[in-house]
Amino acid sequence: MPFLSALKQSLILGCRRLVSRKIYFALMAFVPVGFAFFFMDLMSEGLPLRAPVAVVDLDDSSLSRRVVRNLGSSELVDVAFRASSYAEALELVKSGKAYGFFIIPHDFMADAVGGRAAELSFYSDLTFFIPGTLTYKGFMATAVTASGGLVKTTLTASGLLDDRAAGVMLQPMVVQTHLLHNPWANYSYYLSNSFIPGMFALVIFLVTAFSVTTDIKQGTSPRWLAASGGNIYIATFGTLAPQTLVFTLLGFAVQALFYRFCGFPLHCPPLHMLSAWFLMVVASQAFALFVSGILVNMRLSLSVLSLLGILAFSVTGFSYPVEQMYPYIGVFSYLYPVRWYFLIYIDQALNGLPLYYSRFYYVILILFTLLPLASLWKLRRHCLRPVYLP
Repeated sequence: MPFLSALKQSLILGCRRLVSRKIYFALMAFVPVGFAFFFMDLMSEGLPLRAPVAVVDLDDSSLSRRVVRNLGSSELVDVAFRASSYAEALELVKSGKAYGFFIIPHDFMADAVGGRAAELSFYSDLTFFIPGTLTYKGFMATAVTASGGLVKTTLTASGLLDDRAAGVMLQPMVVQTHLLHNPWANYSYYLSNSFIPGMFALVIFLVTAFSVTTDIKQGTSPRWLAASGGNIYIATFGTLAPQTLVFTLLGFAVQALFYRFCGFPLHCPPLHMLSAWFLMVVASQAFALFVSGILVNMRLSLSVLSLLGILAFSVTGFSYPVEQMYPYIGVFSYLYPVRWYFLIYIDQALNGLPLYYSRFYYVILILFTLLPLASLWKLRRHCLRPVYLP
């Protein structure tokens, strides 16, 4: 049958191209997989704890030393430096050795025992947001604990209340905190399943654009199109199908690393995430094919898709909620296939919702595959009469 023969020839040509050019394997395998291992190692702790801080204890009393010990027992900060003055502690922060410092002033214990307002000061460097926030939380918890301890000691020492009654007055209610869906507060569970698929999507954009425009640049596109019987749909399918297989298998391997070996939460059948990955790969190829078909120029296609792929890390909701973006910026997030994969991950793997609630996201990924229909006619026209414009 002519159709099957053309499809076979196109697939053979696509496989030969895949194994004959080292750039394909470099881009398709080493770059995304290398990035995955690098990012997993970078986020191996899940949450960066024990940020180094400095303490300036100008009082050097038994009470101030107890406050410093309480600060050092926090899992958020590490009292790595003892400074003798504000200027010395500030210099440690400026040099990047500490992310903040805690100051206990002169006469701290005397003021506390004498019934006067005792002061504690702390400074957090939010230049680096995560460690700066950790130091702020650690300092605040220590200050609140010290304040409560002083009030309790004052009340019991004055004979107004016994120890138990003073404790109840300071904490009249018990607050129970429950972290939903990511109770470990693990950044890796969130970022690894967004940034690594985002990197894969970027590589898919570039490889797809390179694959379908390289023949036009070299002037061999008529022969490439003739191998499929002049059918542009068969030609692009034969070129991209082997790449789809490679990207899908690599993605399955990364998911096995996530859920099997690294213990990432998976509150749904594995098939839900595997099918989402496959659809994300195909949708990303379709999006890149659509853009390449419109531009029909290798350099321009690679430049535009590189820009779009990089912007995906900012506008698809990984690091900042789409709902809080300006509307004319947030709307771009819905143009990226990886955005819908990320939403499926949240619903299925993290939250364990029934598949019914994620059906819309799967459908959107499937609809992405229709995009090339709007531009392949233009790609075919340029393939028949290749003119490369540098």
